[in-house]
Amino acid sequence: MSGKKLINNPENVVDEALEGLTMIHPGLRLLEGHRVVVREQIDTSKVGLISGGGSGHEPFCAGYIGRGMLTGGVAGSVFASPPTASILAGIRAVARDNAAGVLVLVINYTGDRIHFGLAVERARREGIKVEMFVNGEDCALTSADKSAGRRGLCGTMFIFKIAGAMAEAGECLDSIVSTTKMVSANMGTMG
Repeated sequence: MSGKKLINNPENVVDEALEGLTMIHPGLRLLEGHRVVVREQIDTSKVGLISGGGSGHEPFCAGYIGRGMLTGGVAGSVFASPPTASILAGIRAVARDNAAGVLVLVINYTGDRIHFGLAVERARREGIKVEMFVNGEDCALTSADKSAGRRGLCGTMFIFKIAGAMAEAGECLDSIVSTTKMVSANMGTMG
């Protein structure tokens, strides 16, 4: 018996991890047919926050869902961006009856920018009040014209916490977006 990994089957690892997470945290639920975890009770008077990305770095990002943090998280396959349809399902779940709006926090990786961006555009066409912020604080990359830009790294967790605290305090969507832009512009990490 190999002792390298605690998984049953590589094809099922993401689904089993999300199912396990929602089993041990009764305040979270999994959207049927999607790898999307949302808070069981969503305060529709406050801005909802959603993020996500490829799996393989658990507990990202479902591990950051809770009061004063994210409202929902979308998981892709291992090292692959989540599909646009699942991201849109997450936005819809968080935005349901929510006049305050939804902020989609994206980490600067090409696949995530594409899929989250498409989902945000589709949500806007449905009349959902939604904004998207792409975080990239990696100061190891200085080229602005030969790369996709600065990567989003561990500094994203500060963005989650700051935006989450602001949303919990009842701040408006525009104020949260403005603050996340300012924080990201003044942050640098290396990875």
